[in-house]
Amino acid sequence: MTDSTTPRKRLLIRTWGCQMNVYDSARMADVLAPLGYAPTEEAEEADMVILNTCHIREKATEKVFSDLGRLREAKQARGGDMVIAVAGCVAQAEGAEITARAPWVDIVLGPQSYHRLPEMVARASRAAGAVIETEFPPEDKFDHLPETTAPQGVTAFLTVQEGCDKFCSFCVVPYTRGSEYSRPVAALVAEAERLVSLGAREITLLGQNVNAWHGEGPDGGPWTLGRLIRRLAEIEGLARIRYTTSHPRDMDDDLIAAHGDTPALMPFLHLPVQSGSDRVLKMMNRGHTADDYRRLVDRLRAARPDLALSTDIIAGHPGESDADHAATLALIRDIGFAQAFSFKYSARPGTPASTMAGQVDEAVKDTRLAEIQALLRDQQTAFNRSRAGMLAEVLVTGPGRHPGQMAGRTPWLNPVHFDGPADLAGQVVPVRILAGHPNSLTGALAAPHNAEPRERPAA
Repeated sequence: MTDSTTPRKRLLIRTWGCQMNVYDSARMADVLAPLGYAPTEEAEEADMVILNTCHIREKATEKVFSDLGRLREAKQARGGDMVIAVAGCVAQAEGAEITARAPWVDIVLGPQSYHRLPEMVARASRAAGAVIETEFPPEDKFDHLPETTAPQGVTAFLTVQEGCDKFCSFCVVPYTRGSEYSRPVAALVAEAERLVSLGAREITLLGQNVNAWHGEGPDGGPWTLGRLIRRLAEIEGLARIRYTTSHPRDMDDDLIAAHGDTPALMPFLHLPVQSGSDRVLKMMNRGHTADDYRRLVDRLRAARPDLALSTDIIAGHPGESDADHAATLALIRDIGFAQAFSFKYSARPGTPASTMAGQVDEAVKDTRLAEIQALLRDQQTAFNRSRAGMLAEVLVTGPGRHPGQMAGRTPWLNPVHFDGPADLAGQVVPVRILAGHPNSLTGALAAPHNAEPRERPAA
């Protein structure tokens, strides 16, 4: 433990990738705080730098090595007095490659090992080479993490599930995060209550396959995610709940019902489809068809008519034909997405798709991705414009970019800006939406800010 006489050390954590990495970075800071590490944004003054990495696409991996090159210079300028660690999925997948290409790295740790960071820091101070921890430890890391004590922003993340057993052809998650693991209800309720006590008004439940969560309940039996959401909704002061990322195969009846009977569960769902072609979906090992996805969306919208959807789309998976691409465009038109993430297929070493026949030419992938993104941009802009005139409940997250302006999020996750006093932060206030833009909304405060409406926004 540190005290007021202990010199403070400076910690810089750079995070790539998904919200789970953001959550992991915050927990690594919690783990290192008792060793005296306080946050900094400047590498030059950091006593320790952690790169928390993502392995989804090749460009993300190369950015890590580019950053490591710059950190080498910063470490040399400090006479070697800097601990450099690479964490996350790139570390898990390419530990040996990291130490070979960047021998100035002191620690390489996978996403299942960051609770052991204090021990690794001590070992690194004695070791001649890098300390590498990329095995999947038998103990549950969450049992060994300290409680979060840092003040929270208005929104917070809570990891409920890790790993994936689906083995999609293009995905590295089963190899970098391991098999599916669900945290127990008691631990999740306790952490959620703690986050709310520290200032969070909205909590997003995280998992690589979050709706596969089936944690142990107080009675010893497994709960569904829908049941967990209903329990968390009982926490006083928690205004909003979201979850990501889900898989169509695990969207069960109880979770669909929760979208209709739990007002705290926001009407926005990220539900990756990846392709609109049954042939490609089968090659991807997704376990659902395009029409399965359409029927699922129909059921969700029946439960919650104002539900907005987001998705993931991959352009140019090996074997994808022009007809398959056309089927993806057709599905996008049929569903109508409020947001989406779309990417060119990127081969990841060790995944089945990386060695499949029929690798698609880069120029073809570029063309297909451009067509997909143009359609998705049109849909997002149309959705945002459709909010104009609505009275929406907005969770105010903080000041906007201009004096006197505040920023927040609608129930459908749209960023919205409006004029208002600074003390609105953390409140849910009624805002009349004046206009929708491609990436955000503008609005006007519709009532005195001491009123906090609880009605569901009009669809």
